[in-house]
Amino acid sequence: MRRGWIMPFVCLLGFIFLYAPILSLVIFSFNESKLVTVWGGFSTKWYGELMRDPQILGAAWISLQVGVISATLAVCLGTLVAYVLVRFTRFRGRPLLTAMSTAPLVMPEVITGLSLLLLFVSMQQLIGWPGSRGILTIIIAHVTFCLAYVAVVVQSRLADMDRSLEEAAMDLGARPVRVFFDVTLPVIAPALIAGWLLAFTLSLDDLVVASFVTGPGASTLPMVIFSKVRLGVNPAINALATIIIAFVAIGVGVASWQMRKAAKNG
Repeated sequence: MRRGWIMPFVCLLGFIFLYAPILSLVIFSFNESKLVTVWGGFSTKWYGELMRDPQILGAAWISLQVGVISATLAVCLGTLVAYVLVRFTRFRGRPLLTAMSTAPLVMPEVITGLSLLLLFVSMQQLIGWPGSRGILTIIIAHVTFCLAYVAVVVQSRLADMDRSLEEAAMDLGARPVRVFFDVTLPVIAPALIAGWLLAFTLSLDDLVVASFVTGPGASTLPMVIFSKVRLGVNPAINALATIIIAFVAIGVGVASWQMRKAAKNG
């Protein structure tokens, strides 16, 4: 009998521990008072203040650009790496490629950011490129570590794929490139979407690496939020976090609905 109520109670405590801070953040985003820990009445004025803050809006736009471009490039390069590792099991550089594609998964972000900063400085001194650190260097840095995550996701899907589909297409006269685009890509499309979403989330959330490789005028949203929070939590930050939580909740809800619909039809 004890085990019948202990496990649900422990699960309840775990959910409270995880989601109570998020719930309090959402509640206090509608707080009239400027003090984030003192309730002064219901108000939506901080959402208006947020929409009139050019620094946050500019940083959000930069983060969205960097996230979309980085995720797209990471999916393209990560898919190629995964395809080579799965389909070409024996070639001279395979151990090196495997190590290089998985190293960002276990490398501390401080080391990654510092090494990329030293790389950009050395390249600027040797060949004059990049001329300055900004959005371009952030994209390059994000592609570097997001590529590893995409490669792992796509590699697992390729390993489980039925290769008889590709062999049947080649038996019917399709060339390898046509087989890849007409057969392989549609089969691994869910992994590509999952890899893109994971890379976009990692890019949007990154603070440490971007702080090393960016320059004046190219501050991402996490950098701006971190700089503002160090001076004191502003209720506008709660409003921004609530908007992000709402978008995530909507995305998860739509994905769950699509999955249930696909399971029902399939």
